[in-house]
Amino acid sequence: MILLQTNKISKSFAAELILSDISIEVKLGERVALVGRNGAGKSTLLKIIAGELSADSGDVVIPKDRTIGYLPQNATLNSNQSIFNELLSVFRPLTDLEKRLRNMEEKMADPARFASQKEYEQFLQTYDALQAEFKSRGGYTYPAEIRSVLNGLNFGAYPEDTPVSTLSGGQKTRLALGKLLLQKPDLLILDEPTNHLDIETLTWLEGYLQRYKGSVLVVSHDRYFLDKVVNKVYEIAGCSARKYNGNYSRFLKLRAAAFAAEMKHYDKQKKEIARLSEFVQKNIVRASTTKRAQSRRKQLEKMDITEKPRRDEKSIRFSFDIERESGRDVLAFSDLSLGYAHHTLLSGLNGHISRGERVALVGPNGIGKSTLLKAIASGATRLSGDIRQGSHVTIGYYDQEQSSLSPGKTVLNELWDDYPLLTENDIRGVLGLFLFSGDDVKKNVSQLSGGEKARLMLAKLMMRRDNFLILDEPTNHLDLDSKEVLEAALLDYPGTILFVSHDRYFINHIATRVLELSQEGITNYLGDYDYYIEKRTENKEIAELEAKTAPLATKEEQKPAPGKAQYLKDKEAKKQRRRLARLIEQIERDISRLEDEIAAREQSLLKPEVYNDVKKAKTIQMQMERDKKTLDEQMEKWETLQFSLDEWSEQG
Repeated sequence: MILLQTNKISKSFAAELILSDISIEVKLGERVALVGRNGAGKSTLLKIIAGELSADSGDVVIPKDRTIGYLPQNATLNSNQSIFNELLSVFRPLTDLEKRLRNMEEKMADPARFASQKEYEQFLQTYDALQAEFKSRGGYTYPAEIRSVLNGLNFGAYPEDTPVSTLSGGQKTRLALGKLLLQKPDLLILDEPTNHLDIETLTWLEGYLQRYKGSVLVVSHDRYFLDKVVNKVYEIAGCSARKYNGNYSRFLKLRAAAFAAEMKHYDKQKKEIARLSEFVQKNIVRASTTKRAQSRRKQLEKMDITEKPRRDEKSIRFSFDIERESGRDVLAFSDLSLGYAHHTLLSGLNGHISRGERVALVGPNGIGKSTLLKAIASGATRLSGDIRQGSHVTIGYYDQEQSSLSPGKTVLNELWDDYPLLTENDIRGVLGLFLFSGDDVKKNVSQLSGGEKARLMLAKLMMRRDNFLILDEPTNHLDLDSKEVLEAALLDYPGTILFVSHDRYFINHIATRVLELSQEGITNYLGDYDYYIEKRTENKEIAELEAKTAPLATKEEQKPAPGKAQYLKDKEAKKQRRRLARLIEQIERDISRLEDEIAAREQSLLKPEVYNDVKKAKTIQMQMERDKKTLDEQMEKWETLQFSLDEWSEQG
């Protein structure tokens, strides 16, 4: 079944054509990505589909009985409610129905309030129907669903009565995403949903969307996310759209193959045109061959000439170099405390970076990754402890807040003022590498988009030729192609790199070492992102197993041989999965039993010997309330254990 169709959508802003004859479709259960460069029109198309922007021409077709939910970039919530009640508002029809059922139960507890037996029985039949509807719509599970989403989106540590108004902009965006997920529309339309999410939250969102029963249409620059979630890709390029089946990695292969095939066809046709043209020129004037030459000329005239295939718009082109090589030891810090004013964020941090390393700093949002980078780059957030730079180390710092740019300057002067001895043509040449050309260089920095500011900062960084780059979220605001260029430049860079990024693909390609920052300090992992995830999972499992087996094991048993340790670990993992499965089965039996008992008690209220006995009816009513409370608790426990079992299964 098709949930969404766009038929030849076109849109222009002023005289600039953005979209031309865009036709896409999303079927039930599909997870579709829109990809393309910044400014290609992806967000514009989503706004048109969501009804927030009108198209110049074309139609958007969505079946009337289907619902859509749209999350724009940097969506926010303006609410006076708590975070729990804000999400609870999604279930307003369900909570209203629940209140109605409670009122009916109070009335049922006193049969004397009914005029007749028939009225009482009709009332109970209505109650039964509403009770069945309440259950089918998730009446017993919605509180657990809310808490699951709050935990998944990293609100688990927040009290449920935390006011929405006290949250940061990024937190409000996350909460808006959670609210939309709980609405469960038939079609989820998400514009950059991975912004403001740390790696753990991204992983949770991927799993949620993989299990989502509806369809998803998403714009994202996170390649790991696209590979995990989507099964169809539309590329928006040159104002038009082209479809590719598969995830993002498959899209790249198919696009490359299509380009190669188009080039082959173009070259073949070009040779054929040259051959026919040469034959016509040589033979058109000869009486014996003129007819054949005329035939070839007609063949040329009828030929559908293929234009030379072009890659998408220009890509940025640059490389990083160094003025002078640093000493072998680039950076060391010990017993470092970080924070602002009198507030200590982290303490007791120790670390060391050597020449040529590419070190990724990872950890949850708010833990202090940017604070540590600022302390190393300028000392601004260092409260105590030592930071020592090696010999001849020069630092180039990329600030994710882009505060190093001057809003009142033009693009040209932002760079030229740092290098006044260069000519204007030299500066324009550098800016051209980063796609600033013509009158673009006369724009004020304050007028630039996030992506343009990112490119300007990279231009300034390239010009410095420092031998130690400290990069705080350098891929933010960059499109997928620009990320690839940045990756290539950093891989070829002869200096040392310390960086923070939530882009797991970027980390995996760049990092030679990963530092995980937590409240306990810094944990070192010698490898890329995949290695870090593997070792962290392994360490977590070993720690859990040691905690479980320590009270029972002797000192000798606690130190098995390496091969035996892995065997025991695998054996314990299987045992844990079996234990979780048995617990889940038991809870499912308890849930089934409770539902049967509740239904039986509801039926007992129909019996004359019960509804004529006010005391007995009230006792049964109280038993039902206790059973329903227990049922809610069991449902929440079931969801938690099921999630744990899914995690164990993925790891095993």
